[in-house]
Amino acid sequence: MSAARALAGVVVPVYLALDGFNAERLGALFAVVAVASAAMATAIGLLSDRLGRKPFLVVVPLLASLAGVAFAYDRTTAVLFCAAALGSFGRGSGAGAGAVGPYQPAESAFVVESLPARYRNVVFGRLSFVSSVGALGGGLLALLAPSHRIAGAAATAAFGDVFLATSGLAALAGLLALLIVEARPPRVVGAPSTPRLPGRSRLRSVISALRLPRRSRPLLYRLWVTNSLNGFAIGMFGPFVTYWFFRRYGASAGEIGVLFAVVNLVTAAATLSAARLARMWGLVNTVGIVRSAQAALLVPLVLMPTFESAGAVYLLRMAVQRIGLPLRQSYVLAMADAEERAAVTALSNLPSQLTMAVSPLLAGYLFDEVSIALPFDIAAVFQGLNAVLFWVFFHDAPPEEEQAQAAVADAPS
Repeated sequence: MSAARALAGVVVPVYLALDGFNAERLGALFAVVAVASAAMATAIGLLSDRLGRKPFLVVVPLLASLAGVAFAYDRTTAVLFCAAALGSFGRGSGAGAGAVGPYQPAESAFVVESLPARYRNVVFGRLSFVSSVGALGGGLLALLAPSHRIAGAAATAAFGDVFLATSGLAALAGLLALLIVEARPPRVVGAPSTPRLPGRSRLRSVISALRLPRRSRPLLYRLWVTNSLNGFAIGMFGPFVTYWFFRRYGASAGEIGVLFAVVNLVTAAATLSAARLARMWGLVNTVGIVRSAQAALLVPLVLMPTFESAGAVYLLRMAVQRIGLPLRQSYVLAMADAEERAAVTALSNLPSQLTMAVSPLLAGYLFDEVSIALPFDIAAVFQGLNAVLFWVFFHDAPPEEEQAQAAVADAPS
């Protein structure tokens, strides 16, 4: 799925720019995609606690596959907007290997429920590593896109095979998910069996799943504040990275795809170092440090004079980002109540997805009317503030494995 996301992240903005989309129109599409993705991820997070994780790991990739087919054969604006929303095309760039789509709340909860707490940071790091490898392949597949500038129906024809490749990868991800075996929660010996509910009662049960989790609410409120700031920052530059390279340096989809493939190759090892750094510095401290570095690196990125130098700064920034991504996922799932994990994962990201839907509209206007660098500078300020608040809110609430280590260290010998 990461290969499909990476390929779409490269070719969709370039294709739409060649088809006549300016930055403001792209911003509108990215905003629609963000709203649709937020709605899907929230519903999946809430419902998968009640209905299970596997159905969403199968269905969501198949929706992305349908979106790829639509992009391959139709260039009508309404179809492109609907297909992008259905497939979550436009969320992140081709170097955002961790982006697997709106089913991530269900996937993350499934992973946590399948392993002991002491392995959680390591496994999330390895999942990000494998996603980086997939995204590397997706970036290289962007070489299938034409390197010369074309427009209109010619662009649709030339990019058709690339979108069909995206569709095929997403479909394969959905079919592979059919092989997943989801364990049922263990039953207490002697406990009465749960009777099968009639249709109306099952509907009420599903509706009740759409309520805010109660036991994890304090955690959720703090995550809403930090994630809102981060989402606004990401929306200012994340969906536009490919477009920015295309417009600022005249890079083709193939050149950008190769850059993103190199980024994913070099930064894959960074995900494997996440657990080690968390053990050295503490999980919350590590997330705060790497997010501060991410914010700072946006400023020199836009000042680089060439595509190659900008690519080098972007590579460094993505290496830092890869360390923080699995640790943040691990922390949220560790601190959430066991019965509310998928709901907390989905709802904690909801404000960031909503602010991520607003900021592309502003960024598109700034790109076209003010400055091609200003959205990145604004994003740096908001992401830096996010890093500070994350540390303030959570530095005195370490996850369970760090609490256990501290208790052992403090115990009398």
